[in-house]
Amino acid sequence: MTAATDPNRVLIFDTTLRDGEQSPGISLNTAEKLEIAEALARLGVDVIEAGFPIASPGDFEAVQGIARQVEGPVICGLARANPADIDRAWEAIRDSARPRIHTFVSTSDIHIEHQLRSTRADVKGLARASVAQARALCDDVEFSPMDATRADVEFTAEVVALAVAEGATTINIPDTVGYALPDEYARFLTRLYELVPELAGVTLSVHCHDDLGLAVANSLAGVLAGARQVEGAINGIGERAGNASLEEIVMLLHTRGAALGLTCDVATTEIARTSRLVSRLTGYAVQPNKAIVGRNAFAHESGIHQDGVLKERSTYEIMDARTVGLDANSLVLGKHSGRAALRAALEDLGYPIDGATLNAAFKRFKELADKKKQVTALDLEALVTDELREELAGYALDWFDVEASSRRPPHARVGVTTPDGRKVEGAFTGDGPVDAVFRAINAATGIDARLREFRVDAVTGGQDALGEVNVIVELGDPDAAITTGLAGVLAGERVTGAGQAVATDIIEAGGIAYARALSSAVRRAQAAAEAPEAMRAALLATP
Repeated sequence: MTAATDPNRVLIFDTTLRDGEQSPGISLNTAEKLEIAEALARLGVDVIEAGFPIASPGDFEAVQGIARQVEGPVICGLARANPADIDRAWEAIRDSARPRIHTFVSTSDIHIEHQLRSTRADVKGLARASVAQARALCDDVEFSPMDATRADVEFTAEVVALAVAEGATTINIPDTVGYALPDEYARFLTRLYELVPELAGVTLSVHCHDDLGLAVANSLAGVLAGARQVEGAINGIGERAGNASLEEIVMLLHTRGAALGLTCDVATTEIARTSRLVSRLTGYAVQPNKAIVGRNAFAHESGIHQDGVLKERSTYEIMDARTVGLDANSLVLGKHSGRAALRAALEDLGYPIDGATLNAAFKRFKELADKKKQVTALDLEALVTDELREELAGYALDWFDVEASSRRPPHARVGVTTPDGRKVEGAFTGDGPVDAVFRAINAATGIDARLREFRVDAVTGGQDALGEVNVIVELGDPDAAITTGLAGVLAGERVTGAGQAVATDIIEAGGIAYARALSSAVRRAQAAAEAPEAMRAALLATP
């Protein structure tokens, strides 16, 4: 894809599955990545950066699966300025109807000296060679001078000019560490246009991090300076403080497009659903006051505000909640609804399921309907997302017993299935019933994982709400007793894993989520052990 045909149209590049997944504790499997990619296609983003194919066999498999199955957006794979990376990225995306290779190398002196241990001359050679190699494989090539906003603009311009000369169709200028101010960023891009006139013939892109809370502001400044592609992630997830929030960029263009003279082609009514899906699968909660998708984004507490909104919504609301799809809390089904009604409701929500999957979903729906008077779209969404979760070889909670009392510490006993299919049991006491179950799972598996984060959210309001539990665990505590052979795998490193589950019983949901988090952490530890030593550090150094 070269520059947009409409000069006023801004292309939306989503990096949820690449930069977003690099957030601590997030480890999506192939099925989960594919589910998010399908949601992004429904959302109507122009480009999906599906992953970093050389990072691991699992990442390669996920990118390849997305390239083969997801239709509509450009499917992009990230690659360092390295021949093996570029070949691997091409292998992963080549089956897409619209493939793109995104390659990068740093241009800031701090990166060149301390990370690359190289020289400016070598960086220019890497940029030229990597773009030429990628262009020989793929017609659509994006190039990024990493840490550009802390680099010398004249040197960055030299590198960019080489990339354009070798056939790059998109030039992305990343504010990799979120250092720039909006006016600085705009001046940097304006100067690049002056130094590299050939930029007018390609798409200029912006990729901003939120370390100073300026990712969206910087992205807008870049667009106003001439960029026509914005890179962001759903819910703003990503390295450190995250990326520009994609939903904020989109609604900024949607709400103030006339004033800006800019448009984008995103289906805004899919925003809320996509946000909830990403939150559920990654375990990263959306803060209540988050713009656009937070649960308080359209709520009013002040009496003055409430009075105004009751008289005329536009007094205090600049957007309609329905525009972003925040009307999914309506009643969908009752306890007497049948299988056909459930199937139709799920199809309306974007989950066309049948056969054994429908039967399993129907069973869970009936269990929930017996406990709740009303089953909403949000309830169904949470249940089905949980039911469709691909359970890779890992630990699974089979059953639990808990004895709780205010007069003695709670005691739990659990049954767990191990990755190799064995049935094991464990028992332990804890500070509370949930803690006791977690410690009992550690005892059963022989892995003394450390709980790093535990969060419970109600899917909907009311005392009968379905509970969603998110857990992050950490392996590699030097004092932890690891008895399953992971000590050698971890080699002193700390690895996190996230798990999520939904149920009306919070203890049950917590136990399932903990086992899933443990499985995720173990898989990440094993993948890290299989990756070359140089790759581990390189994975942390991306635009």
